[in-house]
Amino acid sequence: MAYSQLDRPVQFLKAVGPHRSDALKKLGIGTARDLLFHVPRRYDDASTIRPIASIEVGMDATAVGRVRSKGIIPTRSGLRIFQAVIEDASGYITSSWPGQPWLERRVREGDELLVTGPVKHFHGRQIHPREFTILSREGRDGEAVDEGRDGPGGRLQPGAIFVTYPAVDEVPQWVLRGIFQRNLDWLLDQIPDEEYLSDEARGELGLPGLREALRRLHRPDSVVDPEEGRRRLAFDELFFLQLVQALVRHQNAKVEPGIRFQRTNALIRPLHETLPFRLTDAQARVLREIYDDMTSGQRMNRFLQGDVGAGKTLVAFFAMLLAAESGHQSALMAPTELLAEQHFATLGGMIAAAGLDLEVVLLTGRMAAADRRDALARLAGGPPASIAVGTHALIQEGVRFARLGLVIVDEQHRFGVRQRMALVDGVAPGMKPDVLVMSATPIPRSLAMTLYGELELSVLDELPPGRTPVETLLRYPGRREQVYARVREELAKGHQGYIVYPQVQESEKTDLRAATEEYERLAKEVFTDRRVGLLHGQLAPEEKDRVMRGFRDGSIDLIVATSVVEVGIDVPNATFMVIEHAERFGLSQLHQLRGRVGRGSAPAVCVLIAEVGGDAGERLKVFRDTNDGFRIAEADLRIRGPGDLFGAQQHGRDPLLRFADLTRDEELVERARSLAREIVAADPELAAPAHARMRDLLATRHAERLKMWKVG
Repeated sequence: MAYSQLDRPVQFLKAVGPHRSDALKKLGIGTARDLLFHVPRRYDDASTIRPIASIEVGMDATAVGRVRSKGIIPTRSGLRIFQAVIEDASGYITSSWPGQPWLERRVREGDELLVTGPVKHFHGRQIHPREFTILSREGRDGEAVDEGRDGPGGRLQPGAIFVTYPAVDEVPQWVLRGIFQRNLDWLLDQIPDEEYLSDEARGELGLPGLREALRRLHRPDSVVDPEEGRRRLAFDELFFLQLVQALVRHQNAKVEPGIRFQRTNALIRPLHETLPFRLTDAQARVLREIYDDMTSGQRMNRFLQGDVGAGKTLVAFFAMLLAAESGHQSALMAPTELLAEQHFATLGGMIAAAGLDLEVVLLTGRMAAADRRDALARLAGGPPASIAVGTHALIQEGVRFARLGLVIVDEQHRFGVRQRMALVDGVAPGMKPDVLVMSATPIPRSLAMTLYGELELSVLDELPPGRTPVETLLRYPGRREQVYARVREELAKGHQGYIVYPQVQESEKTDLRAATEEYERLAKEVFTDRRVGLLHGQLAPEEKDRVMRGFRDGSIDLIVATSVVEVGIDVPNATFMVIEHAERFGLSQLHQLRGRVGRGSAPAVCVLIAEVGGDAGERLKVFRDTNDGFRIAEADLRIRGPGDLFGAQQHGRDPLLRFADLTRDEELVERARSLAREIVAADPELAAPAHARMRDLLATRHAERLKMWKVG
């Protein structure tokens, strides 16, 4: 693609210059394009802006007026209140900011302010702004910005829309508005060269052209214009993400054809017949999807997500049996040695119960040298072991498989992109195995399609019948002793449990309780007659392993821990969990923690100790009222936004979406995915003239994203 005028440094635009361009960098604006895509954060319809004379006490009002006087008012209590009298053509009102005397330096006489807030009576009418914006400043760059007025200082026109941009002190609102006033038309004139959607495609999608979308965002004619403009920019984000993923899917299918597994039922039927229960409808549906992939002759790349206890391990085992029926091996990689050992024991038990002739090998980093050599020989030899279960040890140098056909990655978000795919990349050419990645952290469908668009999606959205939900209680810190009494009751019944803290050690920067200090207190003062263990991420691996094994074997009654236990082992005797400072944890993390208890037949309880208020209170009440991981994930996405719901962005994944809102844009995700796959299926090289701009944009703006997805 030829150099675009939008790539020129922002300092060369009107009303900017070198000094102001340095300040604009704090807003992430370095080029003309950055400025154009710096879209408003707020829109005010003139019809909602009241003439000052009509504002009454008790209202929640929005007004626009010039500052005619200002000052700081001290009170007897020592509180200093900044006040400004603002005036429009109808009258004046006092705006009052208690405890914000510093605004005296920011607001000047002659400034035009937009203020929004409740109206109270104190020596006359006062508006107490929750938010305010300096729209213009007399005699300065912002003076010409008079959108929606008959003339400077004139009355508001009906239907006028006031825009407010994200700003910083060095580049205040009135300056930004002035810069846009002088440059917007020129900026918009550069956009047609970047349009990649045909008129027909835009019509089918119901989206405006890119130039028109940006015009609607910066200079809207109506209250619906900004949302229509946002949808176009959101679609662009989602489309190029899906296009990259579609290209990777096509490349994988073309260059690395899959194995056509043959189903004989020699192993699958005996397992079915010996199960003491029926598969859930969700398990049966997901198995059909997996079997269709594995028998198609094309490589399976599937993402399986399901709630805690939904039966993912059993589904994975059935997939391994199909591979084994065709003479192929399977590898199951888990993030911890204990979880790998748990899978090894579970699979071994099911194989024995069904009388199957299969050999399972365990491979972990702490194995003795002789055991490791034996395991490696059985994976590479003939006849080789059918199933390998292990940790990162499966991708270490020296591991060879005789005929690997299926790779399963459990708790996939615990692995980096390269780690997840190392098993696949290490196999000889022409024998690339099918891939199934699994997660017990439910995420909304829209987010799953965005993060894992290169994979097909399967969802276990049904729990086995008879599973008793964990009782969840929300308690204030003042009721901690009552919570401890409940813990003693559970311990007296012979049960085990956890008390979880948000940090390892106390810090002068916070007043949070911490695992290390609380372990000492709980062991020596509260549960003196019980065996208490400490578990956190800073312990040596050998010590962590010792504590978890002690808990699993019953020699430890109570574990004091950090969130390191969210991916643990299955201890059916664990019936209680107490989470201190629960407001400091994300919803999905809380759900994973709660999933550590209630895995046996006895009723279980999870107690949240928290200061409840604001968004934290909303999150915790949602969590208290449901055990449905998918409902929790939807609430987490709605409250926190589309950040990384796993707590830390995965290596190789995209940063946050700027314009797409995954709480309401699932339809856009679907349409972007459908169009991307349709284009790649018809023109995988994007060689057609109609796709030239799309190809250029992919190469210039999304090259790093494409590179990372090709890795995995």
